[in-house]
Amino acid sequence: MADQQSPGLFGLCTFVFVPSKELPDSMIEQLAQSVEKYGGQVVPRKRDFSLPLANVTHIIANTIEFPQYTQATEMMIPVVRSKWVSMSLAKGKQAQIRPYTPDPRMIFSDVMLSCADIPNNDKEAIIGATMAMGGMDSENVTKLTTHICALSMDHEKVKIAIEKKHKCKIVLPHWFDDCFKLGKRIDEGPYLLPDPEILRVPPERFIEPQCSPYIEGAISARPDYIPPPDSTERELRLTVFKEKKIMLGSDLDMRPRLKQIIVGLIMKGEGQMTDKADECDWLVCRYRDTPEYIKASQLRKTVGNMAWLFYLIQHDEWSNPLHRLLHYPEPRDGIPGFKDMKISVSNYGGEARIYLENLIKSAGATFTKTMKADNTHLITARDNSEKCDAARDWNIDMINHLWIEESYAKCEKQTLTLAKYTCFPPRTNLGEIIGQTFFDEKKLEALYFPGGPVRPSAAPSRKRKALSTADQNSFADSTSGAAGGREFDVMKDVEMGHMEEVEDLPRPTKRRSTEFSTPARGRHVRSGKENETPSTVASSSRSAKDKALGRISSLAPDIALYEKEKKRGVKDGHWGGKRAADLIERENLHRRQTSSPAAGEDKDAKAEKRASKKTKPTLPAIETRVILTGFKRWVNDKHKEDADRKKLRDLGIFVVQDGQPCDYLIAPQLVRTVKFLRNLSKGAVVLSSTWIEECLDTKQVPDPQEYVLKDKENEKRFDLKLETSIRRAQENKGKLLAGIPIYCTAGIKNGTESYKAIAEANGAIFMVYGPKSGSTIKPTNPEEDENGQEPVYLLSTSTPEEKKLWKRFEDMARRGNMEPRVVASDWLLDMVMRQEVSFDEKYLATKFFTE
Repeated sequence: MADQQSPGLFGLCTFVFVPSKELPDSMIEQLAQSVEKYGGQVVPRKRDFSLPLANVTHIIANTIEFPQYTQATEMMIPVVRSKWVSMSLAKGKQAQIRPYTPDPRMIFSDVMLSCADIPNNDKEAIIGATMAMGGMDSENVTKLTTHICALSMDHEKVKIAIEKKHKCKIVLPHWFDDCFKLGKRIDEGPYLLPDPEILRVPPERFIEPQCSPYIEGAISARPDYIPPPDSTERELRLTVFKEKKIMLGSDLDMRPRLKQIIVGLIMKGEGQMTDKADECDWLVCRYRDTPEYIKASQLRKTVGNMAWLFYLIQHDEWSNPLHRLLHYPEPRDGIPGFKDMKISVSNYGGEARIYLENLIKSAGATFTKTMKADNTHLITARDNSEKCDAARDWNIDMINHLWIEESYAKCEKQTLTLAKYTCFPPRTNLGEIIGQTFFDEKKLEALYFPGGPVRPSAAPSRKRKALSTADQNSFADSTSGAAGGREFDVMKDVEMGHMEEVEDLPRPTKRRSTEFSTPARGRHVRSGKENETPSTVASSSRSAKDKALGRISSLAPDIALYEKEKKRGVKDGHWGGKRAADLIERENLHRRQTSSPAAGEDKDAKAEKRASKKTKPTLPAIETRVILTGFKRWVNDKHKEDADRKKLRDLGIFVVQDGQPCDYLIAPQLVRTVKFLRNLSKGAVVLSSTWIEECLDTKQVPDPQEYVLKDKENEKRFDLKLETSIRRAQENKGKLLAGIPIYCTAGIKNGTESYKAIAEANGAIFMVYGPKSGSTIKPTNPEEDENGQEPVYLLSTSTPEEKKLWKRFEDMARRGNMEPRVVASDWLLDMVMRQEVSFDEKYLATKFFTE
């Protein structure tokens, strides 16, 4: 296929290659031959290995780790991976730039997506987000498709991919959702059809901790030794320092012998040493508050720490210290807000764990290997582990590593409520995406070295050169214009509009002129193309451009309104929409009324007749709010429930959710459900469910007082009188158990949430007690306790696991000078039913479960 390509494919392109591990010299040689074969030019790097940015149109690099990457992006020079060249040759035309960026922040830059049996709304969202993050969308499945988003293997696209043996991955939409939440690309493995692990394997099953290549050589800001170099040569010869001036900061705590070795390596690699921050190219220091750091940073020098310097020596290739958090100097006093934090780590292993430990310390917090009740945060790669269970019991904030990384990168504590910090994909260990966070350069500048000169940029000079080339091309014919002005024409490759195109618009005149015409945009025309856009003379007058810009600025509100009206839906009318049409109709009607009163009256009558609509019946005001519990009429019949709720609403009766204020609690008999006990605690009057039945059957509201619940049998069983309980609840006002501490074992029957809701509805202090729970009762001497021994309760069952907790709980209570009472849950339920604080030894677990 390559032999059939037009020789002008790269005719106006000048390339420079950036060698790296991913792009070795042998591959560069092959690509350079292909580029030159199809009309392109390849220029070498300079003697100091910098790139001749003023002479190139494309940079081929499989990484962004080269010193001039930021400058290249400022100059709008495309930086693409080597795959872009291969893809352009395969297509016979230059491929798009965006999908082939080496920037790791564009997480889907090598994804060609095709959606199968996905709902339209989800499909649009997935495609839009994928393209925004560097991916591409394809309606059809081809050999270039890398991912098919599907819910099953039954769709035609999936069958075609299997039949033609395309090497694409068939993933659930859950993968895209989790990637979007995290802002990082995780492994597709657990999401692959036909047997996705996330639907097959329980989330709590163990996953081997993963390690990320992004933290290689960057796990500590203060390394103790120089790692062995990658080179196997006996004598180490480095090229990374060639023609660079290096300054070692005064705050580096280095032994003389180590400093001598480092200086020797730099000098042998044709680098130079300097003691002046304004003369150096690179500064190596430890903290961000030294004079040399501030000076070098303001002058836009490269600033890193010892870990970064050791990384350069080990790999003999440049790395941006802002791309690895522990390659940049530390804040001497940490990040504001971290000083009083105690942070532990779970589910990270190997270097990832060491990296997080050092990052926590650099941020100013305290790292703890084991977790206790006084820890403030747990950073975990998954939400399943013993530490995670303990964190839930102790109400410790649990987040993933993105929180600490982004807090350090942005130099301020991030809020814990962001969804990506609490996102834990069920079968993924987030250690695989650790270390991918870059520093926020603007935040660093604002906090640590403000007031420096404006960042130098080559973009303005390049822009002037482009305008000059455009003026030159405008006087030439279309053929010569296509061949000339290489630098200007190549920028069209990104297909972006430029402001200078608008600036050349001349000011409109009253009289039509044939001498001058609006200059057309110069277009790059490749050889073999039939249609050519002729260029016209472009005005270079500064005043004309200023006037044109001023006129465009004055028209901006009208243009914005036009764009807004254009987006209106079809049902509301095009352009002006329904409201504009109505306005015109009213104005016309007013004019007709003014000119002909009689005709106006007749039209008015017709308009009123036409405008009249059937009024919607309004619902009656809500007079009664009720909560239902134990109501059997609607069991397994959702449609009947919805219909009955509407009937009740028409009668002024509104069925509210549990926890909201209500007038009546409806129940068939006395029951010990959460709903019943919570709302009884609020003093709600309890009605028999026959009242609701009567309302629905007769479509009338009988007197509620005639349907107050009477249940002698259960009153005798629970040893209470319902009328008395309601009266006491109204007097207690939800404070029956105010200030009484009630613990509950984590494995209790029916779960802890039910008992928590009941206890807290009555003002109790409720806590979960488990095997990992520490001491939550402050040790107190009897002499210091003025109130004497007060009871503390533990709700428990009689399982062997829970019995092991009894002794530990009793010891904790006695150390706090409190009376421990391990009781069955019936004690709480009966006391709330009666709305009276009491205690009987029959509820003690040692007696209750033996009877």
